[in-house]
Amino acid sequence: MIIPKKSVIDSICNTPLIELKRTWQGNGRLFAKMEHIQPGGSVKDRVALKMITDAYQTGKLIKHQPVVEMTSGNMGAGLAVVCGAWQNPFIAVMSKGNSPERVRILKALGAEVVLVPQVDGVPGKVTGSDIAAAVEKAKELAAEKDAFYVDQFNNPSSVAAHYTTTGPEIWRDLEGKVSAFVAVIGTGGTFIGSSKFLKEQNNAIFCAAVEPEKAAILKTGSVENPKHIIQGTGYSLVPPQWEPGLADDIIPVGDEEVEAQTRELARLEGLYVGFSSGANICAAKKLLARQQLKPDPTVVTILCDTAFKYSTL
Repeated sequence: MIIPKKSVIDSICNTPLIELKRTWQGNGRLFAKMEHIQPGGSVKDRVALKMITDAYQTGKLIKHQPVVEMTSGNMGAGLAVVCGAWQNPFIAVMSKGNSPERVRILKALGAEVVLVPQVDGVPGKVTGSDIAAAVEKAKELAAEKDAFYVDQFNNPSSVAAHYTTTGPEIWRDLEGKVSAFVAVIGTGGTFIGSSKFLKEQNNAIFCAAVEPEKAAILKTGSVENPKHIIQGTGYSLVPPQWEPGLADDIIPVGDEEVEAQTRELARLEGLYVGFSSGANICAAKKLLARQQLKPDPTVVTILCDTAFKYSTL
């Protein structure tokens, strides 16, 4: 029997895993966690719920108090869903370089959207400098409105959300039969929290982070070009909560292969997801192709968000 949910926030988390049998037909198995079907359309829904819940529990946020956050769109959508359910006005501060679809989604979900001009990026390619400008505007608005500033890059609830939900769900659903976990880096919360939990269960689990190949600061220590198509990731900065010891490898992926893989996921698997999902699948397939894991490995990655948030897919 399916038990009805009391509200939309009760539908967050516990997303299904799907095996990608047409995308990967080599040695081993490739599974993807369907975060794109969450109510706000992305993996950030579970983080938004954790951050707002923790803020209420610690007294940093009260009923009807405004909430402000810098977002590329996904965290904003998650916060709009959660804040709407709990009656907190939400203001999303975004770089103008993010897709217009994301702006429309946020407004439809009841958020006020403040757009910040790009510093050195172009539409569809948001750089670290663009993000920094949006962060400063978000801090300014939070101070003006006596609002709770979420601060997803520095907020420990970002990592905790994945440590307490994403990692345990993967471990539970695969009954502990996990060889490797792969996740692209934005704030780093998904990779850090999930990897930490999985390695605590079995330290032999291979955890690989993913970066845009020309903005692979974690891999190379430098940035060749901060502009890339994988919105919400690869900000040309080391995430403040980054734990280098969790990454057994860092796999770079290029724009062309990511775009091709993302389109292939829609065509072969019926999965209409964004470029960050394509980046994860590219990296997971590279890892599997190396044949460096144990025989018949099981690799798990994340389908980060829905492609309905993009104009280029």
